[in-house]
Amino acid sequence: MIDQEPHNTGIPTYPEWSSKKNMMLSSFFWGYIILQVGVGQLAKNYGPKWLIGGAAFVGSAFCALVPISGHLLGYQGVVACRVLTGLTQGFIYPCGHNLISAWTPLEDRAKIGSFVYAGGPLGTVISLPIAGFISSSAVGWPVVFYLYGALGMVWSIIWFLIGSNSPSTDKFISKEEKEYIEAGIEVETDGEKVPTPWKEIFTSLPFWGVLIAHCGQNFGFWTLLTEIPSYMQNILHFDIKSNSTLSALPYLVMWLLSLVMSYVADYLIIRGMSVGTSRKIFNSIGLFVPATALIGLSLVGESHYVWAIVLLVAAVGFNSAVFSGYNVNHIDLSPVHAGTLMGITNSVSNIFSLVSPIFVDVVRLSTGYEETDKPLWTIVFCIASSVYLFVGIFYDVVASGEVQPWNQSFKKREENIKMEPI
Repeated sequence: MIDQEPHNTGIPTYPEWSSKKNMMLSSFFWGYIILQVGVGQLAKNYGPKWLIGGAAFVGSAFCALVPISGHLLGYQGVVACRVLTGLTQGFIYPCGHNLISAWTPLEDRAKIGSFVYAGGPLGTVISLPIAGFISSSAVGWPVVFYLYGALGMVWSIIWFLIGSNSPSTDKFISKEEKEYIEAGIEVETDGEKVPTPWKEIFTSLPFWGVLIAHCGQNFGFWTLLTEIPSYMQNILHFDIKSNSTLSALPYLVMWLLSLVMSYVADYLIIRGMSVGTSRKIFNSIGLFVPATALIGLSLVGESHYVWAIVLLVAAVGFNSAVFSGYNVNHIDLSPVHAGTLMGITNSVSNIFSLVSPIFVDVVRLSTGYEETDKPLWTIVFCIASSVYLFVGIFYDVVASGEVQPWNQSFKKREENIKMEPI
C-alpha cells in the first residue's frame, strides 16, 4: 500500500502515507474496544449465532473496501474502514466465549478453547505469506483485501447455514452427542434473560485475577511482537520482517504448543487435578516463560541473532499456555456470564495493546536513548518482563476454578436458598 513493488508498477501506492502508518495500523483497536461488554450482554440474552455471523460479514465487507476507500478518501478512508472493522471484530471474543460455554463440557474446555483461539496464530501463519506473495505479484496489494474480505463473507454465509447457539437448537447434532454435551455443561438459564450481577463481578477477586492477567498478557505480548523487529534490526542488524519463514515461525510454534498444552491441561483435570490448579499451572507457563525470554533477549550480544530468534520463538510459543489458563477461566467462574466477562477483560486489556508501542517511545524520551542503543532495549524488556511476572503471581494468588455463586440468576439463587434444608 505504501511501498512500490518492482513487479507491479501499475498498482497505485501511497508513499506519502508513510507518516500515517502507525495510525492506520492502530485504528483497528479504536473500534475494537468499544462494544465488547454490550456484545457479551446481547449474546447472553439473545444468543451469539447471528451476532458473530453478522459481525464477521460486515467486518469482511469493510476489509474489502479498504483499497477503494483509500483511493477515494485518502488515508482517512483506510482509517475509517479499519475502525469499523475493529468495531465488528469486537463481537468475536464475547460471542466465542458464549458459544464455548454452551457447547463444551468441563473436561474438554481447555482443548476446545485453545483450538478456537489458537486459530488467530494459525491464521497469521497462513495469511502473512499469502499476503506477501500477492502484494509482490502483478495483481498487487488491493487483491489481498478483496480476497480476505470475500473469504470472510463466505465463512459468514456458511456459519448462518450450519451454526447454532447451543446443542438444544442444533439441527445436525446426534442425540448421543447432545446428551453428552448437556450433561457436562453448567449453563442453566432455561431461556430466561438473566440479569447481570455487576456488583458481584467487580468485587470478585477471581475475576480480578483474570482481568489483571489479561491486561498484562496483552501488554507484554504486543510489546514483544511490535518491538522485537526494531530491536533485531537496530541492535542485532538482522531484518526478521524480510524473512517470511522466520516471521511466521513464532505463530506456528504457538499454534502447535497450544494444542499440546490444552490436551495436557484437560488430561490433568480428568485425572483429578482441580480446575483452579490446572489453570494456574498453565497460566504460569504462559507468562513466566516469556518473562524469562525477555530477560534473555536483553542480554543477547550483537552477534548472536540466532539466540534472539530462539528466545523469540520460545516466548511466543510458550505464551500459548495462557489459552489453558486465564483465557478459559471466565467460563469456569461463570458459564452463564462468560461472554460478558470476556467482553470486559478483552475490552480493557486491549487498551494496553494500544499503549505498548507508546510505552517504548516514553522510555526513549525519558532516558535519552535511541533505538540503536542497547540500554534502551534492556530497560524495555525488563519492564515488560516485570509486568508478566507481576500479573502471573497475582493470578496465582487470587484465581479460582470454581463456579462463582453469582453465576446463577438472582431468581435461581433465591430458589436454591429456599430449598436448602434447615
